[in-house]
Amino acid sequence: MRKKNAVVLLSGGLDSATVLAMARAQGYECYALSVDYGQRHHSELEAAERVAKMLGAKEHRVVHIDLTGFGGSALTDNNIAVPQQPGEGIPTTYVPARNTIMLSLALAWAEVLKSQDIFIGVNAVDYSGYPDCRPAFIEAFERMANLATKAAVEGNALTIHAPLLHLSKAEIVRQGSALGVDYAQTVSCYQADEQGRACGVCDSCRLRRAGFAASGIADPTAYRNV
Repeated sequence: MRKKNAVVLLSGGLDSATVLAMARAQGYECYALSVDYGQRHHSELEAAERVAKMLGAKEHRVVHIDLTGFGGSALTDNNIAVPQQPGEGIPTTYVPARNTIMLSLALAWAEVLKSQDIFIGVNAVDYSGYPDCRPAFIEAFERMANLATKAAVEGNALTIHAPLLHLSKAEIVRQGSALGVDYAQTVSCYQADEQGRACGVCDSCRLRRAGFAASGIADPTAYRNV
């Protein structure tokens, strides 16, 4: 039987790499989609390319959208510092509408590919409190997608898969490791250097490091300050 196509959003980080491995393990032909949106560094996009090859994506595309034109986030505005300590409320690393934009791009490619499946690595357990990582957002986007596309109107409904949504970071690490993900190839840090080495102090680094510690699996992350 011919494999079903799936579009997998691939940032190059730990979570999205795990999701790509999960989609592949479920038998999908995976089309990996990364977005260069003007983020602070391109190390994660280089990591996405490595991960796509490592995990056997059928194709990997990078779409360019410049969100620095709006700013409003520590990841898209160099005048806003990446926080070094946990704070109250939604952190400044939240990028306005990022997941909405990325899912919309994935939706467009999925329709072209005649795919009814999109995978995204959002998580609502060990995460930074971003509103577009919540189950309600994923459910709402799926409803919208099935109202907005020719494919769905003609009876080919779309499913947004978020398999990490209710997992802890430790559970994600264990599942990915069992599926053969080499996390040394991934980059999660918000301010990684040109070599992809992590700062070790941003929110993403803290969550990643704690996840490996809780999983009992050695952390392969390259930290520039260690």
